[in-house]
Amino acid sequence: MAVKLKAVKRDDLSKSVTKQLRNEGQVPAVVYGKDKQPKTVAVDSVELLKTVRDEGRNAIITLEIENDTKADVMLHEYQMDAIKNSLIHADFYVVDMSEEMEVSVPVRVEGEAVGVKDGGVLQLAQYELLIKVKPADIPEEIEVDVTELAIGDVISVADLPKSDKFEYVDEPDTTVVTIVAPSSGEPAEVDEDAEPELVDGEKENE
Repeated sequence: MAVKLKAVKRDDLSKSVTKQLRNEGQVPAVVYGKDKQPKTVAVDSVELLKTVRDEGRNAIITLEIENDTKADVMLHEYQMDAIKNSLIHADFYVVDMSEEMEVSVPVRVEGEAVGVKDGGVLQLAQYELLIKVKPADIPEEIEVDVTELAIGDVISVADLPKSDKFEYVDEPDTTVVTIVAPSSGEPAEVDEDAEPELVDGEKENE
């Protein structure tokens, strides 16, 4: 179910008006999509951040534009002010709820691997996976159960649970997670018969 977010039209694109909008807690934004005329709007910064935090980056948002039609969108890109740590711009992409699209979904590891209990180290090779899915069926995350993994075992995309709602775009042999053997921690061997290192090109006198 899409969450709602109110937006106002932004007709004056001058720097002074844009700055004023940001000072008032609004984020300048652009709404665009396939065969759609781009629209310039502004949304409440706090509400947008709250929506992304609560619903995830791939949330479907029903953007209610003042004195205009509603639009189902996804947050495509956004820019942050590194100093103030605040939103300064956002791009919304209009989605067709009946068509599949490609999105990246976070991977979440579930369980404690046997190999980790034996001293191995879990390595997550893919923090996100690319899937093809209809907007309404986008999962919040993809769970990967590592409980049975021993040292040296690998889970690839081909090993992941299949779904009737989406398909993986990444190659089947793409490594998702693996358990590697711990490093020995032993110091490197030293050749005691080796000659001492030369200093300034001269060998020490005996």
